[in-house]
Amino acid sequence: MKFNQGLERYIDSIQGDLESIEEKRKEILHSLSEYIRTSSSPKLNFICTHNSRRSHLCQVWAHVVAAYFDISVETFSGGTEATAFHPNAINALERAGFEIESSGGENPLYQIRFSETQDSIECFSKKYDDNINPQTGFAAVMTCSEADQECPVVFGAAERIKLLYEDPKVADGTAIETEKYDERCKQIAIEMFYVFSKINNRS
Repeated sequence: MKFNQGLERYIDSIQGDLESIEEKRKEILHSLSEYIRTSSSPKLNFICTHNSRRSHLCQVWAHVVAAYFDISVETFSGGTEATAFHPNAINALERAGFEIESSGGENPLYQIRFSETQDSIECFSKKYDDNINPQTGFAAVMTCSEADQECPVVFGAAERIKLLYEDPKVADGTAIETEKYDERCKQIAIEMFYVFSKINNRS
């Protein structure tokens, strides 16, 4: 797999960080690995409140890491409501090496390119049960506590996994805004690499 040059460097830079994940966190990540490993057609729908930051970052990194390991997985994202993919999260992905184009408008469609040999990832904000997302037989991966509380039942989900992340939104408009978004982007990238590295390795 040939990635964008900047993204290739980013991926190389995080490879040594996989074992720095805390043991309690690894237990959660292993449950996601096990779902992917045992499902005949794994589909991941990452869900947060607004489908604007964490759920998109998870969808993008899961897609890319699945391609990296040549594992067949479909990735999606959604919210309990639709808003827009936040520019600060887009900027964090660009700093990681992704090439991104926007359709413009209040809720833009983004084309996220990571490789010359792979189709771009299409992202826009939507509810988790939008028609573009799977309606049955998927894992609902809850990435924020608010969405987890608001959706005690995600209809059609074959499995529900609570994989919560701190919202980088808390740093919006502050001096540490870039730092916090990059931190969350990197954490999600590292954890997705850990998840997929364990698909064919139960250790």
